[in-house]
Amino acid sequence: MDRIKIPKATAKRLPLYYRYLIILNEEGKDKVSSTELSEAVQVDSASIRRDFSYFGALGKRGYGYDVKNLLSFFKKILNQDTLTNVALVGVGNLGRALLNYNFKRSNNIRISCAFDINKEITGRILSGVPVYDMKDLKQQLSDQQISIAILTVPSTAAQKTTDEMVDAGVKGIMNFTPIRLSAPASVRVQNVDLATELQTLIYFLDSEKQKNDEL
Repeated sequence: MDRIKIPKATAKRLPLYYRYLIILNEEGKDKVSSTELSEAVQVDSASIRRDFSYFGALGKRGYGYDVKNLLSFFKKILNQDTLTNVALVGVGNLGRALLNYNFKRSNNIRISCAFDINKEITGRILSGVPVYDMKDLKQQLSDQQISIAILTVPSTAAQKTTDEMVDAGVKGIMNFTPIRLSAPASVRVQNVDLATELQTLIYFLDSEKQKNDEL
């Protein structure tokens, strides 16, 4: 995807398309239209056609898109043939939920190690994943050559932990803490703020309700 230089919004939607194409393929469907995709993934059909246009002619006018061909194409684009091991840093309530989930709908992403300070769980295997003490963070990340980490530590430890991960060679961080991390330009940080997302959803629902009440 980096070589093709697609917009960030398009890049975020590609996994949505891929997951739905898997479902269609499992159901034995041969083709799909942009309208059908639009209804399934809740992205307007014009955006879907524009997203696909970055990769050339993927479909035919009047026919739609060949499911198997499109699935194969996006599998390659999204590196689904390559297993990516990621680290989970922080095994509290959210961390445990992520361990239990461990990307079960994906065949190319796996949490392969976790880190925490809780002596009751370090040195154990939880949901098939070894949990290391935080003091072993830099060494293990470096030894296992892990470049992507999920951060779910308390806010007070977020920046210090980030610095250690960067020193160990981590290049991508999915940040579940409310802290906006400071990291080198070479490190990509993706912030996932569940509270903000929920508040945004509530705001839009309240706005729609208010609008309907005024009619």
